[in-house]
Amino acid sequence: MTAIQAKITGVGGYVPEYKLTNTELEKLVETNDEWIVQRTGIKERRILKGEGKATAFMAAEAAKELLAKTNTKPEEVDAIIVATITPDFPCPSTANLVSDIIGASNAFSFDINAACSGFLYAMVTGQQFISSGAYKKIIVIGADMMSSIVDYTDRTTCILFGDAAGAVMLEADTEGLGIQDHILKADGSGQSYLGVVNGGSRYPITKEILEKSGSFIHQEGSTVFKFAVTNMADVSGEIMERNNLTGDDIAYLVPHQANKRIIDATARRMDVGDDKVMLNIQKYGNTTAATIPLCLWDYESKLKKGDNLVLAAFGAGFTWGSVYLKWAYDPS
Repeated sequence: MTAIQAKITGVGGYVPEYKLTNTELEKLVETNDEWIVQRTGIKERRILKGEGKATAFMAAEAAKELLAKTNTKPEEVDAIIVATITPDFPCPSTANLVSDIIGASNAFSFDINAACSGFLYAMVTGQQFISSGAYKKIIVIGADMMSSIVDYTDRTTCILFGDAAGAVMLEADTEGLGIQDHILKADGSGQSYLGVVNGGSRYPITKEILEKSGSFIHQEGSTVFKFAVTNMADVSGEIMERNNLTGDDIAYLVPHQANKRIIDATARRMDVGDDKVMLNIQKYGNTTAATIPLCLWDYESKLKKGDNLVLAAFGAGFTWGSVYLKWAYDPS
């Protein structure tokens, strides 16, 4: 019996119109364009504006484009999985809201919170549903409105993050295309170095809690950088070794867009040149769960059927992982 694998059959994306440039940030905090670009590679990031608009809006816009590009009717979708750390509400899930917005009346839906690694976690989860043979079409979305949890008086974090959403369609494959292998990892001791403290059951929203720090994302930059460089690079190298791949075999590294120096370290570990690294951090900044699908969205026209891609991410928690997949279609 031929094994069923999950392949990506389409990509959709959404970025807000408003561009927050480094020059504008110079007016908010003590920083400058040269410092930001040198240390992160970021030149601008997108910020969502508009009353009532939040993560579900962006996710739904990406999903709508995806449906149009794949000629899929909303009612044909079996499931929607949204990776996010900025849900519209504690409940219902953002995926539940997206299913309603796009009219996916036959889909079950849920969120996954694995920070910047969330899209990889969600995609591998979707793969299991497809591989079981029980479901045919699953939309996986990475979406975050990071501007909602960023302190724009904190120069260590406000320069990094932006808002966006990216989506892929997962469908069954029996030709050897799609997701070939994955490695997902986590280390909960990293929570003190990168995360958001307030708003959960441990520190629920009260007047006293709001008056304390912890409502915005915080990170210890040097510690996070060391963990990210080591773990994201190592897991990418591990998945290549496990599948007998060399740098020459890889069409593209698709890395989480957190920091250009982390991306460069991962590429060196994999022995791939700059021409094989998907990069859009300069345009969007770190959009957490959205970065990897946004890369696929930006580079879709350059991908060919059978291309070997290695996806890699590192996020708060800590979480990290890598996915090896064979691209399933040629440019339209």
